[in-house]
Amino acid sequence: MDDTTKRRKSAHAKRPPRVLAVASSGGHWAELLRLTPAWEGCELVYATTDPALEADMAGHGAARFVAIPDASRWSRWRLVRLVAHLAWQMVRLRPDVIVSTGAAPGYVALRLGRLVGARGIWVDSVANAGALSMSGRMAGPHCDLWLTQWPHLGREATGASEGPEYSGSVL
Repeated sequence: MDDTTKRRKSAHAKRPPRVLAVASSGGHWAELLRLTPAWEGCELVYATTDPALEADMAGHGAARFVAIPDASRWSRWRLVRLVAHLAWQMVRLRPDVIVSTGAAPGYVALRLGRLVGARGIWVDSVANAGALSMSGRMAGPHCDLWLTQWPHLGREATGASEGPEYSGSVL
């Protein structure tokens, strides 16, 4: 192990894990906030697409808030802007873990997080009762933990060797 790696590991040992929680506004955001107790003891940074949602942070302790651009597969230029903004946040925040409930901003954050060594967690939205979301299907293979909130969509129920795990519902 070289000196740089030793210093980096030493610095991480001195601070709690940094979690970047990313979601689009609306239902994705509501579900993400419900996961807050899971990150107790961590340095928590929330990111979403509606700056007005910073008001939701009042009940979430010392969590920080970052507004990010909104984008979807139908808005290519907005996607470019989102990628650039999230790339800057990855460099600035250096998260250890990225967690998302969807949609496009969460997928982009998870993919970019890999470049800075962050682990990824995807929790597919409870709204996707019939099938996994497109973002979830795309993000899942790139995550360390991929979860669905519906038992019949979990890999145990489908008999698949790959796919999301079912461990319960956020709501």
